[in-house]
Amino acid sequence: SATHGALFEGRASRLMGDGVVDREGVPGLAGRLGYSARQVQRQLNAELGAGPVALARAQRSHTARVLLQTTGLPVTEIAFAAGFASVRQFNDTIRQIYARTPSALRAEAGTGLGGGRREGTRAGIPLRLAHRGPYATAALFDLLAAGAVARVEEVTGPPGRRTYRRTLRLPYGAGLVAVDEAPPGGPWLEARIQLTDLRDLTTAVQRVRRLFDLDADPYAVDEALAADPRLAPLVAARPGLRSPGAADPEEAAVRTLVGREAAGELVERYGKALDVPCGGLTHVFPEPDVLAGSAEDPALAALAAALADGGLRLDAGADRDEAERTLLTLPGIGRRTAALIRMRALGDPDVDPYGTPGAERWRPWRSYAVRHLEAEGVAVLS
Repeated sequence: SATHGALFEGRASRLMGDGVVDREGVPGLAGRLGYSARQVQRQLNAELGAGPVALARAQRSHTARVLLQTTGLPVTEIAFAAGFASVRQFNDTIRQIYARTPSALRAEAGTGLGGGRREGTRAGIPLRLAHRGPYATAALFDLLAAGAVARVEEVTGPPGRRTYRRTLRLPYGAGLVAVDEAPPGGPWLEARIQLTDLRDLTTAVQRVRRLFDLDADPYAVDEALAADPRLAPLVAARPGLRSPGAADPEEAAVRTLVGREAAGELVERYGKALDVPCGGLTHVFPEPDVLAGSAEDPALAALAAALADGGLRLDAGADRDEAERTLLTLPGIGRRTAALIRMRALGDPDVDPYGTPGAERWRPWRSYAVRHLEAEGVAVLS
């Protein structure tokens, strides 16, 4: 069906954006989706007109072009940061897709090839994270500040000029990201990403995009919700309000279960310390297998064990319905907690954790309606 095709396309696209094809190949993508490699090839060709290898290649090329034209990173570093296996493969692909050499692409954007490149890498790779339509940055930064967990997150600076920082647990190492609060009307958020391994760049960017809900369509959301007299003034007050996802879905699930303060204690006891702390950021959130073997809370231990052994999957390509069913089988997780995890960890745009009267008329954007109500103090912050 068309709905099934769209769901498959969404799951596959999120996984490819997370770098699964680069790390695990097409068999890895197929395994995560629960299909054979041949089925994945056929389905993606039908839905998107290209197979997973071609789509991943296009993604790598786009990442490389952005880095060439917006940073001073050396070309060799860009090749591996974008996910290419060799500089030769990188050069050949860029020529095939853009009919230009990497140096020519960089020259078109006026990015200098002089000194300062290594210093810029240490300070963080500067990126502009584009979004469509209006973006209610103040409300999102308020939400992130209210839920920030010590040692892995912080929000600093005065209102209107705040910076959100957090650590990242990535496939090849740790990372740090800083995102600046942007004035209303800007087409992007300014960000800087520091990585212990540049191969994590594409994955890091996609996870930050999910955290800030940068791929949402605010025009469609606002139009639908503004049709409700109850929500119309809220939408008018905060056009482009986002429903944030999670940079680390497993972390988000644990935090939803135990709460902010207890999550901070878990970081202090079990988190992995950064080699070089940055301000108040000192640790990476503990991995599920560590918590599964150490947690004293039976509910936390069960959740962590399910995440560690793969019984519960919350990665970019997870099936949301299946994940919620699994969550509801775990001790200590009721419907509201499972719904909150689904909304935040899985980035579901259509969840009402609170059983709000009349919420059915807000489909398929109930998560955004909930965020509007929260911003007005109608519901409890998650």
